Amino acid sequence: MSNGGKAVQFERGAVSNLWRNTLSRIPTTFGRLVYLNSLRNVNSGAYEHYGLSQTFGETEADLALRRSHSQTFADWLRFGIEAQKADLDTYLSDLEGDHREILKNWIQLKPYRNLAPAKARSAEIELYSSDFEVLLELLKNQYGVSSPDRDA
Repeated sequence: MSNGGKAVQFERGAVSNLWRNTLSRIPTTFGRLVYLNSLRNVNSGAYEHYGLSQTFGETEADLALRRSHSQTFADWLRFGIEAQKADLDTYLSDLEGDHREILKNWIQLKPYRNLAPAKARSAEIELYSSDFEVLLELLKNQYGVSSPDRDA
């Protein structure tokens, strides 16, 4: 079973590498959540990162990304609504484009609903969703975005 210890060692190395070379450069927790989710294959559920896979192998890269996604999601949930709002404000300020249009799309398309890791518990997903709905209301008011007309 010495190989099991080696896998854990590789995974820790992969997590450290991922943090040092990529995640630490993303200034917001929400941005890291979006980034990590973007590495998850929607068909297989596997996480894919070329650089990590080349260095540590596909299995270890997948485990490191999966663990990092879960940890980042947990970090976001531990924030109070004020900290979430500040993080989201910073995330939005770094995005190119019209922030009002971005918010309108978030309200209409709800892309944030797909950011939870696969192993998130239903209570965590409910908390995340309800917090995000509150944040969207605050941002709508801040940016003067009206709700889409449901009768249109």
